[in-house]
Amino acid sequence: MPPLKQRKEALKYPGFREAETASGQKASSGAWISKRNILQWSFLTLIWLSILTAFASPRIVGEPEMKVKTARNFVIAADISFSMANRDWVIDGERVTRWEGVKQVLRQFIEKREGDRLALVFFGSNAYLQAPLTTELDVIDFMLDETDVGMAGQMTAIGKAIGYSLDIFKGDSLDQKVLLLLTDGQDDGRGIFPSDAAKMAARDSVTIYTVGIGEATGRNDGLDEATLKQIAEITGGEYFLAQDPEQLQQAYTTLNELEPIEFEAEENAPVTLLFQYPLALALVLGLLLALIRGIQKLITG
Repeated sequence: MPPLKQRKEALKYPGFREAETASGQKASSGAWISKRNILQWSFLTLIWLSILTAFASPRIVGEPEMKVKTARNFVIAADISFSMANRDWVIDGERVTRWEGVKQVLRQFIEKREGDRLALVFFGSNAYLQAPLTTELDVIDFMLDETDVGMAGQMTAIGKAIGYSLDIFKGDSLDQKVLLLLTDGQDDGRGIFPSDAAKMAARDSVTIYTVGIGEATGRNDGLDEATLKQIAEITGGEYFLAQDPEQLQQAYTTLNELEPIEFEAEENAPVTLLFQYPLALALVLGLLLALIRGIQKLITG
């Protein structure tokens, strides 16, 4: 900004021009210009720069920490057809349905999956997604508790269940993919055949572990162990027979021995905010300037 010009009072002398001629000097037009207070301007400049720096929100961003985490991804496909309502399982001396027994033991399996990602698929005549891949095990447990026999239809579509589960893995970045298939029946023959679905899973590097619930009767409505063994063999998995809760628990214990896959996950970089330091400097400079001006007024006043 240009200097501030102010008019000053003066005594008008009528013989000014004569005095100018007598002295031989020529008068020049001028104005009184207030002198700039260097100290005050320096303080104000520093205060302004400090405030601007504080508004810029300076910060120190540390290096992001790369931590190796372990996790296993499971899609649990459980049969909830009408046959799972058979009361031929005994828990604590009480006769319960197969589905009630499976839920009780499966809940214990889920509780041990801390750090893993789980998804729930329930199937009967068709397959339905109950919970996508997530680490929120409480959600998985809640959705499991909300499911009952017959909600997906009365038939058993094993092929559809496998095919539907493969779609869940498509967005998965991990190489190791595990599908746990629990059923007490045999495929209804509608849609994709279980063996063809297993071959698709093998091409997608999905390992299928099959668990046969109940007893293989050899009838059309009984457990088809041959198909479940074939599915596991094609994908490099393993078949388990669970005729009671104890055998099902043993199957889960074996699954717990799966080697977890390792991957690197980038953590949030640590951030330290520094705006308070230039703000504090501006405050101190302002107080110091006010003190100096107060002292000057006392001295000149």
